[in-house]
Amino acid sequence: MFTLRKTTATLGATALLATGLGAVATAPAQAADREFRCSGAEVEFDVEKEDGRFEVEADIDDAKPGSKWRITLRHDGKVYYNKVRTADSDGDVEVDRNRRNTAGKDVFKITVKKVGSKKSCSRTITRR
Repeated sequence: MFTLRKTTATLGATALLATGLGAVATAPAQAADREFRCSGAEVEFDVEKEDGRFEVEADIDDAKPGSKWRITLRHDGKVYYNKVRTADSDGDVEVDRNRRNTAGKDVFKITVKKVGSKKSCSRTITRR
């Protein structure tokens, strides 16, 4: 009887550990979609729904101070922000914009390009 209890306890503990590790592995994958590197800088793109509106945040960190970055934001395929911004003395650029909620899925896309570079980087986030 003792062996059966010990086996059951071991299986239960293994299942709990496996479930916990699976949850931990899922969270970074979602965050990875929002954080990426572009031309040597770290870019974070986030869209949160608040009071029926979307709060869209784009942050560029660890860029060369004084470097220029073109940031383009789209909502459902339409450009609503397209400007060149200069990194501050810490190498940071921040853009915060609000957008209204539209019918159905809302698709947000960011495109970031360091001025003078041939490569641009982009990410898309879909919200309901």
